Amino acid sequence: MLVLSRHRDESIMIGDNIVITIVDIRGDKVRLGIAAPQDIPVHRQEVYEAIKRENMQASGVQPDDTAMMKKSRK
Repeated sequence: MLVLSRHRDESIMIGDNIVITIVDIRGDKVRLGIAAPQDIPVHRQEVYEAIKRENMQASGVQPDDTAMMKKSRK
């Protein structure tokens, strides 16, 4: 994991088209602004994990099934 220090209004580039900007710092919370192309989904981790869980439930695939599929590809 790369760890960087930034001040308010400073940014970090990811590749050529994703910019993460420190918008505000209040106590132990940091507000980030994220500029990314529309075809790149951006979610908080807990939201991403919930979406992934719901998609797996809707498809009827169990987490153990995906682990077995990964092993069978090797």
